[in-house]
Amino acid sequence: MSFFRNLNIKSKIILSFIPLLLCMGIITGVSFFSLKQANRINKHLIDCDMVFLETADKLIDKLLAQELYGRRYTILKSNEMKTLFWKESIAVTQLIDVIQKLPDPFNASAKRIRALYGQFISGYNTWFKHMEKIDADNRGNSVKIQATLDELLDFVHGMIHETKENQRRLVIKTKEMTLQTIQRIVMLSLSGILIGGIVASLMIAHISRSVTLLKTATKKIANGEFDYPLNIHERGEFGELACEFKKMAKRLAQLEEIYRDASPLTRLPGGIAIENLLKHRLEARKPIAFILLDLDNFKSYNDKYGYAQGNEIIKFSANIIKQAVTDHGSPNDFVGHIGGDDFSVITTPDHYAAICQTIIEHFDAHIDEFYDIDDKENGYITSVNRQGKTMTFPIMTISISVVLTSDTDDMTGVEIGEIAAELKTYAKSFPKSIFVVNRREMVLSEQS
Repeated sequence: MSFFRNLNIKSKIILSFIPLLLCMGIITGVSFFSLKQANRINKHLIDCDMVFLETADKLIDKLLAQELYGRRYTILKSNEMKTLFWKESIAVTQLIDVIQKLPDPFNASAKRIRALYGQFISGYNTWFKHMEKIDADNRGNSVKIQATLDELLDFVHGMIHETKENQRRLVIKTKEMTLQTIQRIVMLSLSGILIGGIVASLMIAHISRSVTLLKTATKKIANGEFDYPLNIHERGEFGELACEFKKMAKRLAQLEEIYRDASPLTRLPGGIAIENLLKHRLEARKPIAFILLDLDNFKSYNDKYGYAQGNEIIKFSANIIKQAVTDHGSPNDFVGHIGGDDFSVITTPDHYAAICQTIIEHFDAHIDEFYDIDDKENGYITSVNRQGKTMTFPIMTISISVVLTSDTDDMTGVEIGEIAAELKTYAKSFPKSIFVVNRREMVLSEQS
């Protein structure tokens, strides 16, 4: 038993599979011959019988088409019909060549088909020459050609019938061989499973304790007990798994905190997650670009169109922000929803410009889709301001403020928030979508 305890999980699993592997080796040896023979039959069906049947069907179609064009030529004396007749003749010859390349009995049959087809063409050549004579009686040619064509078609149909019968016999034979092989495989597999089950049960006895502890811990963590003690102290994979399990529980606790703080509308992390991440990035002395985004004239839109439509604006804004960060940011960038119509992005100084410009372009290009036709044409809406007065408000724009830090700055999250809020106020003084950086650098949208 100590031997099993000293084995790692991989070795235990391999040991339990050895009986099955031995049985599989025997199964392979027993069934190899049968499968090889079945493969040979299937190869013949695919490479020979199927090719012949497909070619024969085309050959019949081409023969009937050529006969039709030949008859039409003898009646209409149209050179177009004669041209089509000889065109079909080329196609028929090519199909006969395909059949002749197949092994016997198709090769021998192709010679018979070619001979009959030669008589068919010879009959039409004779008929075509007699047509040039005045008052020539071609009834004999017509009867002879029809008899040759009938004989040719009967021969091809007979070959098709024989091929299909042969296919049926081969399929039955293959099924019988397959059934016998399956029976052998099942018997050997059951033997291997039985032996393997006995060996596996011995292995499970040495794994079950750790698995039970992990299962209990999983239930506890699923119920929110993220600090549940996982008492697994053995070496090997289960010890490593217990360590990673504790890390996962800690991470789940953090994710639960983020989820509780997340916006139910956009599913984006909220203020707590933004503050924690900003604090972490600043403590790591990593250069960041903190982006604060706010929709202009959103309240007046809400007052006129209602909160349901306003929520669509919020989701629309969240989607274009996330997409811009995905397209122009890095995998470590962060998008948050502070609340209402305020969003934030934490990225790096080399990505913020492309992100902001993309957000402005997409926002300005699509925001008017949320207005009715009259408001869209007017370029503004009529609503009541915070003092209760009726006023006109332009189509919504987006104001963005950006605060840049370097690895030598000692700014705090509070200071960054204050600077971003000040810059946002400054940005909102412009009648267009704009982003303003803490260097007073600004970029206007192309909206006129």
